[in-house]
Amino acid sequence: MKRRDFVKGSALTALGTGLFGPLQSLAAGAETHIESEELSVRGQLKDDYDVHFVAIGDWGRNGADHQLQVARQMGKWTTENPNDFIVSVGDNFYPSGVTSEQDPLWHYSYENVYTDFSLQWDWYPVLGNHDYKSDPDAQVRYSKISRRWKMPARYYSKELKLKGNEGKILMLFIDTNPMIPEFYTNSEYGPHVAGQQPEKQLAWIDETLKNASPDVRWKVIVGHHPIYTVGPRIKNYDTLAVRKVLKDLLEKHKVDVYLSGHDHSMQHLKTDGFTHHFISGAGSEVTPVTAGINYSRFEAADYGFMSFAFNQHKMNTKVINHEGKMLYETSISK
Repeated sequence: MKRRDFVKGSALTALGTGLFGPLQSLAAGAETHIESEELSVRGQLKDDYDVHFVAIGDWGRNGADHQLQVARQMGKWTTENPNDFIVSVGDNFYPSGVTSEQDPLWHYSYENVYTDFSLQWDWYPVLGNHDYKSDPDAQVRYSKISRRWKMPARYYSKELKLKGNEGKILMLFIDTNPMIPEFYTNSEYGPHVAGQQPEKQLAWIDETLKNASPDVRWKVIVGHHPIYTVGPRIKNYDTLAVRKVLKDLLEKHKVDVYLSGHDHSMQHLKTDGFTHHFISGAGSEVTPVTAGINYSRFEAADYGFMSFAFNQHKMNTKVINHEGKMLYETSISK
């Protein structure tokens, strides 16, 4: 059974299905196509790019610690600039996730914070470690209640058509929590990573990238935990664990972008490998960064979000802080 939502701009196809028992029936066959030019206000905003989205992470604090200020600037940005959807890179609800799809935090940390009309388009989230402290599947089930919260499973993928149907972006939204061995013995995370079979998700990532259609121009993976960082978790067990299982996969399939959060800052990192690493984890609360590390192209311990835009041959990224100031811009060509 296919479900169809019509929103301006791009055709998104959810390819991934949950491989986690109770999610199988919920995620199976989930497919979304976005093809309408109906939303005329944003349709009038033009630039040289075909697909646009903003990315925010580590945000759900009932509006506290600059969450409201970042939300206001994100609404202002997406009102004044083209934008097709919003990506959340996890830790959507502090301190301990949500207990159900009726949890009051849905109102206090999400619905009553991201209120601008331009933020009512689809949100594509992943789960963070704080989301694992209660019921992570409640965030999947909330997709049945919310018009804009689109999370068909704990991990899933989408294809986005570029202009003229001459190319696509492949996006994988993954769950990094089961990839961290220490979580299985943790009293808070353990009950919700139990039985997750991370090897199945890794095989799915490998197969989805391997079977990407020939017209895929860009490959983007969204996960909560970074593979590299210049923040406090630079040598943490979770960063090292995720790097161990994902780094070679990204290089093998020439993934263009790995987008994450977890460290509460904004970063653009490029190691000797193929992939560009972006961290957008400053939706509320900020943690320090270390300057001068050779693989860092940009780092800022500031509240804010990132804006991404793609066409056939170029990707543009901007970093916007809680005051609306653009701190950084980069373009990557291919």
